[in-house]
Amino acid sequence: MRSEKEINNMQKMYAPARIAFIFIIIAVVLTIYVSAMYRIQVYMPRTIGDDPSTRHFTTRTSTIPAARGNIYDRNGVLLASGRPSYNIKLDWRALRGTTEANDVVVELVYATMDAGLTYNDTFPVTRGAPFEYLSGMSTVQRNRLDAYFEYHSIDPEITVSDLLAWMHNHYKIDYTVGILDARLIIGVRYELEIRAIVGSITPYIFASDVSTDFIAYVEERGLTGVYTESTYIREYHTIHAPHLLGYVGAMTSEEYEIYGELGYPMDALVGKVGAEYAFEEYLHGVEGEQTVWVDEDGTVLRFEMTKEPQPGEHITLTLDLGLQTAAEHALRTQIEKINLERVEAGPKNDEDELELIPGGAVVVLDIKSGEMLAGASFPTFDLTKLSEDWATLNTDTNNPMLNRVTHGRYTPGSTFKMVTALTALRHIPSITRYYPINDIGEFDKYKDRGFSASCPIFQESRVGHGPLDIVQALERSCNYYFLQVSDWFPEGAENGARLLAKTAKELGLGIKTGLEITESAGRLALPEVKVLLYPEGDTRGLWYSGDTLQAGFGQGENRFTPVQLANYAATIGNGGALYSLSILRRVTSSDFSEIIYTHKPEIIHQIKDTENIEILQEGMRAVASGNFGTARSIFKDYHTPIAAKTGTVQLEGRAANDGVFVCYAPADDPEIAIAIVVQKGGSGKAIMDIARMIFDHYFMSESTFYTAPYGEMIP
Repeated sequence: MRSEKEINNMQKMYAPARIAFIFIIIAVVLTIYVSAMYRIQVYMPRTIGDDPSTRHFTTRTSTIPAARGNIYDRNGVLLASGRPSYNIKLDWRALRGTTEANDVVVELVYATMDAGLTYNDTFPVTRGAPFEYLSGMSTVQRNRLDAYFEYHSIDPEITVSDLLAWMHNHYKIDYTVGILDARLIIGVRYELEIRAIVGSITPYIFASDVSTDFIAYVEERGLTGVYTESTYIREYHTIHAPHLLGYVGAMTSEEYEIYGELGYPMDALVGKVGAEYAFEEYLHGVEGEQTVWVDEDGTVLRFEMTKEPQPGEHITLTLDLGLQTAAEHALRTQIEKINLERVEAGPKNDEDELELIPGGAVVVLDIKSGEMLAGASFPTFDLTKLSEDWATLNTDTNNPMLNRVTHGRYTPGSTFKMVTALTALRHIPSITRYYPINDIGEFDKYKDRGFSASCPIFQESRVGHGPLDIVQALERSCNYYFLQVSDWFPEGAENGARLLAKTAKELGLGIKTGLEITESAGRLALPEVKVLLYPEGDTRGLWYSGDTLQAGFGQGENRFTPVQLANYAATIGNGGALYSLSILRRVTSSDFSEIIYTHKPEIIHQIKDTENIEILQEGMRAVASGNFGTARSIFKDYHTPIAAKTGTVQLEGRAANDGVFVCYAPADDPEIAIAIVVQKGGSGKAIMDIARMIFDHYFMSESTFYTAPYGEMIP
């Protein structure tokens, strides 16, 4: 038992005053602890950069990308969208300030490869021994390497081995590191440093679109200077219409001068061609911003959103994916068929080369609105594999990246004869609907000056067509008729060329169509144009009577795009209304709550002498359904009445002619117009089946709405 004295001592120990004192001590300690935690976690980050005592903390402002708007076809089929993704980035400032930089790079590279991912290394030296400069070094790589040499005063003629030895020392790579690992380190360190040297290159993304498992690994390892960034990957849900949809990519320095003024960060992706480029202002959205606090070890301490990103708006194109698919299939099928026949037949003799079709284009327009329903360019490419196919595509001699629909410029051949016919009806008093011209075979008025021409029938049988009126001349595509009227234009050859050019413009040729995507204006056969094609003082640049006559029957210096030819056919088909073409149907807000823009058809010129347009229409109907029509073999008994014109283009130095074909349907109440150009296609007759296949789809197929789960391809 405790003694009475011990009990009294214990009572004193637990006296209220002493208990209060103990609680006060505990409270003070807790207050100090909480204050310290508050200072570290809240107050200190807010004052980083202002207080010299906190220099071991740094802040970084990073961009939060905005979701790019979706692209749909006219029926609501999703063609392109954005998918959330993650990138791995490296902070050059953090890495260069640590002795662990090279170890971090090696670990990150091997972890990336072990995960089955790829990383970005554009250092133009092979990654394996024997080390050599890349034989396929791009212009960008060459320019960056030159800038690196200049900055470090390195002899541009330095050998690869000497360069690697210099960089081995420059980046303080340990001598125990193997040569292959040293090359890996040099590649990444070069990517980081060249951006500091040049200044205008977009920030270095080490790896793009990495998996969430890899993100978890990077976060867990806490590697100095390595951080993750959320972004969006542009995803295409169709392999069709790549030239019209376009694609996105990193900005060049020239592009940044433009987009930087609009607030774009240096690493923003922008539309390069097609709809992605044309409608960048709608699709892009506005990036957000966040401030990141990082300690001296590269560990991210805190994020703070300073600006919310605003997603881009959605656009609906005028394209019909079903019709686009049919047009592409028809074009490719006919080209492959003709090429196969030529391969099987072989060249006519041992001295001739086998001339295969290198490319072609098809355009389908809505006659009553000027909307483009389809535009196929061949050869083509797959947007879903663009990055992996890029090098091959850019070295292909057939130029699959060229959008022949809007940038291919072709001689129109006999499809131009409606221009000549309308000009003759307007400016030659004797030319009326029924006035005949006697085709005697060869037009040889200027033979002594080196120019003569004739119809194919004369070349075959040495006879002409005989007397023909203007509709019959169109039906049979009589060269003699249009050579004669071109010679009758008032006030001489130069004025005749100007009259033809004026009419051509009214019908949509030789001028831009109004499409929102980039396009060529083509070229009109005019004296001032021809003189520019030859050196100053060269007599070939002078304008002769033969130049006007060649233009009048579809040869000569005229060059038009397939989309211009389609608009030309549409203008005749609808009675003379030249529409401004469009590929944009509607723009919708990012949340689909508001329609921001709706396309309204715009007529930019209305031909007033509609009675003459009706004569052209009659002639084009005769081409397809007349007893002597050049398109009768395909369309005379077709279930829908067609109006058309064939064209064959003879080009100097080539055995195979270009084939050109324009048409519209139904002939009595037109809905769509089609233009087809096939390089070395042989003739307009040889490519008419392409139009028939497109008409089959348009008039006979049921409407099809393509759908696919999000992130997957349309079947």
